[in-house]
Amino acid sequence: MEKALAFLKEHTTVALATVENDSPKIRVFQIMKQEGTVFYFATNPKKEIYSQLQQNRHVEFLVMDGNISVRVAGEASLQVADDVAQEIYRNNPVLHRFHNTYRTIAYFSIVAEKIDYYDLGTSPITFESYSLI
Repeated sequence: MEKALAFLKEHTTVALATVENDSPKIRVFQIMKQEGTVFYFATNPKKEIYSQLQQNRHVEFLVMDGNISVRVAGEASLQVADDVAQEIYRNNPVLHRFHNTYRTIAYFSIVAEKIDYYDLGTSPITFESYSLI
């Protein structure tokens, strides 16, 4: 699992999937902070994703670079500690372009329940799956 977590620390742009009315919705997001198997994100509270997370907390995200991909499935939490929110805002300048203060942003975390690591560059292909629940 350490290979997968290290890969995610280096590759923070993800394709994040939520669910709305039993249909998948996918978009590109950036991991703003990683603490082990907990991943933090930020969004505008007026965007669809925020209401989707309120309705259904089950999500997946995928990162791929070259022959390696990592898929994370888990449950989102809309409760992020204020000090963590401040840290995310302070350490991610892109947020400053859209928000004058950290308080106008909706933060959420995803606690990994399953992590899949694929390396198509090995023979045989490497597939490692980790269940965390």
